[in-house]
Amino acid sequence: MSGEAQPERSGLVLALDVGTSSARAALFDLLGTRVPGTLVRISYRLRTTEDGGAELDPEELAQGVEALIDQAVALAGARPVAAIGMATFWHSVLGLDTRGRPTTAVLTWADTRASRAVPALREQLDPASHHRRTGAYLHPSYPVARLAWLRAEHCEIWERTTRWLSFAEYLFLRWFGQATCSVSMASGTGLFNHLTLDWDPRTLEALDLKPNHLSPIGDEPASGLRPDYARRWPALREATWFPAWGDGACSNVGSGAVGLDRLALMVGTSGAMRLLWEGAAPEPPFGLWLYRLDQHRPVLGGALSEGGNFIDWVCRAFRLPPLESLQDELAALPPGAHGLTWLPFIAGERSPGWAGHARATLSGLHLDTTALEVLRAALEAVACRFALVYRLIQEVAPGQRLLIGSGNALLKNPVWIQILADALGQPLALSPEPEASLRGAALVALERLGRGSLEALARSITVDGEPVTPNPGNTRAYQAMIASQQALYRRLIEEQ
Repeated sequence: MSGEAQPERSGLVLALDVGTSSARAALFDLLGTRVPGTLVRISYRLRTTEDGGAELDPEELAQGVEALIDQAVALAGARPVAAIGMATFWHSVLGLDTRGRPTTAVLTWADTRASRAVPALREQLDPASHHRRTGAYLHPSYPVARLAWLRAEHCEIWERTTRWLSFAEYLFLRWFGQATCSVSMASGTGLFNHLTLDWDPRTLEALDLKPNHLSPIGDEPASGLRPDYARRWPALREATWFPAWGDGACSNVGSGAVGLDRLALMVGTSGAMRLLWEGAAPEPPFGLWLYRLDQHRPVLGGALSEGGNFIDWVCRAFRLPPLESLQDELAALPPGAHGLTWLPFIAGERSPGWAGHARATLSGLHLDTTALEVLRAALEAVACRFALVYRLIQEVAPGQRLLIGSGNALLKNPVWIQILADALGQPLALSPEPEASLRGAALVALERLGRGSLEALARSITVDGEPVTPNPGNTRAYQAMIASQQALYRRLIEEQ
C-alpha cells in the first residue's frame, strides 16, 4: 500500500484528533491499546458571526495542537515514538499568501455564508454530474462552495491568496516546510475526482483554480522536521509522520466499524452515519456522500449538522440543565406525545436533502408545551433525520449489519441511545471507546507500520455489552413522526 513504512518492533504511536470543538492527543502501544494516563486535550469554540460564519483562528489552533504534542512527548518519557497518526475535521479550508501567512481564518463545515454563492456555482457545474465525480455536493459545508463565495465576494482576499489548503496541511507546512493533502482529506473537499484519485479538472476550471493553487495529493509519510520543531521535539525526529486522515473515517476505525457488515453512527458536535470497507466505490445516490480513508477504502454515508451542538443550544435557549441530568424526566415522556415537529437545521441541512439555506423550525407549540417536551422533540428530530440516512444506505448496500454507536454526545445519554434505536428500528451496539477518532488514527498508523490488517486491528475492540433493542411500538410512532417531519420539510424547504 502506498505510504507503508517498515514494521517497527518497539515504541509507541502518538495519535492526534483535531475536532471542531476540541483536540486530543494520546499514546498507544503497538497493539493499539491506549497507554493509561496519556490522554490530553484542549477545548475551544467556533468563532461565529451574524451572517453565518463559523471559523477558527489558524495560529491559535496550531499552537494548541503543538502544545498537545509537547505534553504527549513529555508523557512518553524515554519510550520511543515510532509514528504519528492524525485525524482532523473534514471540509476545512484556509488561504495562504506568497509568504505562507494565512489570508483567511479556518473556514469550517458549519460556516453557511457560502450559501449565497451556490446558485451561481450550480449554473457552472451540473450538480448531479459533480456529485457522481466528487462524491460531494455544491453546498456551503464544502470547500468548493466556500472558494466560490470568496472569489465572488472577497476579491481582495482571493487575489492575495496563492494557495488553498485544509488545516491539517497547514500544520504539516509549519512542521516540515511542505505538505501534501492525503487522499482522505482531499475526498471531503468537493474538488476531488474518485475515478482519477486527483483534483477534478472541471471543478477547478469553474473556480478559476490551477492544481498548483492546491497541495499535491499523496499518502506518503512526511520527513525532515524544520529545525525549530526538531529542537522542540527531538524524540520525534526519526518518527514516521503520516498525513492526516478525515476524522469521520478514523471514527469508524476506532469504533470497530470496518467492513460492509458494520455501520457506524456517531453523535458528537454534529452527527454522521458511515459505512467503510475495502473495495470498489459505488456511485453515491442523492442524499449520501462518498469520501475515502485511502485509495483502497471508500466511506459512504450521510452527515447531519446537528448533534450535541443542537441539543446544547436547546438547553441554553430554553434554560434547561445539561441533558445528562434530565435522563429520568425525558425517559418518562412517551414518543411524540408532545405533538411537536422540529426541523433541526440550526446550521443548515446536510443529509439527506442538502438544503444549505434551511434553518431550524419548530411547529406545534401550544400553551401547555414545556421546555422538557421541546428538548425531547429535539432528540427525536435528530433521530428521525438519522433514520432517513439509514434508509438510503440500506438501499445502496442492503444487508444485515451491526450498527455501532459512538461519540460523547451519544454515549453519555442513555435516553438518546434508546430514541435512536427506536427510530431506526434496529439494535444499536455501543462502542466502548470514547475517543473513537483518536484510536482510529493510531490504528491506521499501525497498519501503515505493518502491524496487521486494519480490519483485524479495528475489530480487536468489542462492543460494550448487549445492543440496545428497539421497542416496536415506539418505532411505529417514530415512523409517523418522520412522515410529519417530511411533510413540514416539503412545505418550508422544498417550496422555497
